Amino acid sequence: MSKIIIAIDGYSSSGKSTMARDLAKRIGYVYVDSGAMYRAVTLYAIEHGMASTDKGMDTGKLIKALPEIEISFRPAGEDGIQHTLLNGVDVERRIREMDVSNLVSPVAVIPEVRKHLTSLQQQYGKERGIVMDGRDICTTVFPDAEMKVFVNASPEERARRRVLELVQKGADVNYEDVLKNIRERDHIDTTRKESPLKRADDAHLLDNDKMTIAEQMDWLLNLYKKITGSENRD
Repeated sequence: MSKIIIAIDGYSSSGKSTMARDLAKRIGYVYVDSGAMYRAVTLYAIEHGMASTDKGMDTGKLIKALPEIEISFRPAGEDGIQHTLLNGVDVERRIREMDVSNLVSPVAVIPEVRKHLTSLQQQYGKERGIVMDGRDICTTVFPDAEMKVFVNASPEERARRRVLELVQKGADVNYEDVLKNIRERDHIDTTRKESPLKRADDAHLLDNDKMTIAEQMDWLLNLYKKITGSENRD
């Protein structure tokens, strides 16, 4: 059976990465977390004095630095998580912290950053057999993907999940701060000029506000089998 490209878009903290990673594992595909790529660029900008909540963004300096930013992924190990590497350094935990979360959307709206990372993401998809999640994967990165999914959940539910995830990782976070961050990111993502977040016309809507992870996986697998014609091949 020929492999396809699976593109999963949706709002921040809607569970895209978890379901994309798990789906890729179930069907033997490669998983790429595009959001981690934007977070890695944001972390680079923070560490090199190009971005802060106090001083704002040195956009010109960051654009010039893009060729120096190398992003790669390490396969999941004992923790079951695919780790993001920034110039060879494992930053998986660091890029999930709140200071990065607060600045990732302003970095992601920079057209040059989006074009640079879109090109890298499209390179990953040349061999097909890939599952990628993000906020413009269906509309910009892989507009011809055979399977497109748009994930949605309420801001309150997404904040609850995000807090739980961060607490489990040992972070000290406040629900109201996380909810505010999510709402701000939603606004930036949907109103940016370059590749705004929106549901592609041919994307299947998955509202997972009340769904368990197992129910989401069943939904995705059923859609995958329908699209690939493998419903009766189990």
